[in-house]
Amino acid sequence: MPGVLWAQVAEQGSSAALTANMIKAAATLSGLTFTNEECEAILNSVKQSLGRYRLLRTVKIPNDVAPPFYFSPVVSGMQVDSTPAPLRFSKPAKRPVPANLEDLALYSVAELGLLIKTRAISSEALTRMYFGRLHRLNEKLNCVVTFLDDLALAQAKQADAEIAAGKYRGPLHGIPWGAKDIIAVKGHKTTWGSGAYKDQVIDQDATVVTLLREAGAVLIAKLTTGELAGGDVWFGGRTNNPWKLDVGASGSSAGPGSAVGAGCVPFAIGTETSGSILGPSARCGVTGLRPTFGRVSRVGVMALSWTQDRLGPMCRRVEDCALVMSAITQPDGLDLAMPPIPFKWDARRDLKKIRVGYFAQAFGDTDRNPEWIKNEAATLAQLRNLGLELVPLTLPDLPYLDVLSLSVESAAFFDELLLTDRHKLLTVKTRAPRLRTARLIPAVDYLQSQRLRSMMMSALAASTAAVDVYVAPYSSGRIDPPAPPGAPQAPQNFTQQHNQMANLACYPALALPNGFATDGSPTSITFLARPYGESALLAVAKAYQDSTPFHLKLPPL
Repeated sequence: MPGVLWAQVAEQGSSAALTANMIKAAATLSGLTFTNEECEAILNSVKQSLGRYRLLRTVKIPNDVAPPFYFSPVVSGMQVDSTPAPLRFSKPAKRPVPANLEDLALYSVAELGLLIKTRAISSEALTRMYFGRLHRLNEKLNCVVTFLDDLALAQAKQADAEIAAGKYRGPLHGIPWGAKDIIAVKGHKTTWGSGAYKDQVIDQDATVVTLLREAGAVLIAKLTTGELAGGDVWFGGRTNNPWKLDVGASGSSAGPGSAVGAGCVPFAIGTETSGSILGPSARCGVTGLRPTFGRVSRVGVMALSWTQDRLGPMCRRVEDCALVMSAITQPDGLDLAMPPIPFKWDARRDLKKIRVGYFAQAFGDTDRNPEWIKNEAATLAQLRNLGLELVPLTLPDLPYLDVLSLSVESAAFFDELLLTDRHKLLTVKTRAPRLRTARLIPAVDYLQSQRLRSMMMSALAASTAAVDVYVAPYSSGRIDPPAPPGAPQAPQNFTQQHNQMANLACYPALALPNGFATDGSPTSITFLARPYGESALLAVAKAYQDSTPFHLKLPPL
């Protein structure tokens, strides 16, 4: 309601113009009913509040300032293992350097790392191969905002010199990578995919950039993001799916999904608020990990929702995700949402000691693409062939909940964009009205929705308490026709309900390819765990992926 009043007062230019009738009208927009006497009683108080809103808007708030409250995905009674343990990776296969260096695009990060460590290939040669491939294929993919050739060559040459001098930093030393363009890199543009910010340079490195540089990784490009981390359309056009160039890569980590899927970078860092890692990974045939909320520092990264934003690796292999995670999960003392819970990985973990389940209701949804359904059934069969006993799980009996986090929190972050009229420079013109609409959400209802979120999180934790890891379909292939004006949208199926709940509960999830459709495009399956359960999640997903060939194919570009 205050947002409605503020809009009316701003239009008339004076708080003296505020009337009881305006309060009554604003209350109606908020779904409330006040009598004339009640509106008169609160009039003076509201006038004073509008004065405070004016004063608040005179303060410049830097991008990296978050509200002084921090979301936790852990609910009452949930046990989290915070005991440190050594990281144990598989021994990478010793593969030869192919005559055609572009064949390295199918090698895992670990295999590439071994070639560099043993000096079978230089980081410079590998980097030149990847950014040559990226330059050439970007004409079809449109997945790059900024090429960083000079920076990449300098970092690659430094890596080679250090390795020659016996200063090996680890398995990411000399490995090229790409960053989604909402991640700040000092001295280079960070455009957020938007015409309103296409010349923006943020004078800092994001923590994730610093950590990967310290690990010796070589940054070769800023990869596309859908505008303001939404969709796959940015100010340079649409990012394309490498398997089907006539459709988008999905969003908003569209550039990372497209580039990794096409073999243009060995790995990339994407971000997710609501499907932005899992979606492009599923559509582009990528293995992408959405970590638990708070696993990776968000300092230096555009905010969309302070209670949902996460950063994660997008790779070709499951264990590559674990390798990258081991480098980027170091607390920086700046993102206060990061708890002291170590990331663990043991490639030799006994699968028989991991309890695995599946959401039977979601796999029973028949209103989805039948080719995806067929490949999902084959995935469950393959998991059973691995000796895993799959426990059927039931979705909590709760209505679909829109907890308003994304709407309200993104509107707060982009408030200055609207107040300064720079929204006129936005590429997608429908974004500004959506941001304005969030002004109409009452603060009381926002907080009530967060209380409902807590109830949902507890219910989902109870539903998954019998397992360590579970499998669920991604929202694969269901396409509802647009409803006529004023008509209700089609109800969510179990798959959509589960994915929404797991996302709002900030569960870790990993998407990986599990087959192909008849048109040649990949299908995908999702593995999930409760908060901070990435180790078991990755172990089960790796066992499945190692028993299938789907990740070993590149699109026919």
